[in-house]
Amino acid sequence: MLPALVPEMSYAGMEVANGTDAGLAWESLVRGSLDQFERDKIRKALLDYCGQDALALIKLVERLQVAST
Repeated sequence: MLPALVPEMSYAGMEVANGTDAGLAWESLVRGSLDQFERDKIRKALLDYCGQDALALIKLVERLQVAST
């Protein structure tokens, strides 16, 4: 739905770019035996994705509110 309603936003090029990637990254973070560098890298990727996802939800709600008026 995001590309249709908010075409200027995208997850392209992000290390974690969808919910499946996020779930797998989270699982590796909490269950894996990663070194600190990998843990930091995955944590940053998840924070970037979650930030983008939250902003996308805000933009979607704004577009839907405008469309309903």
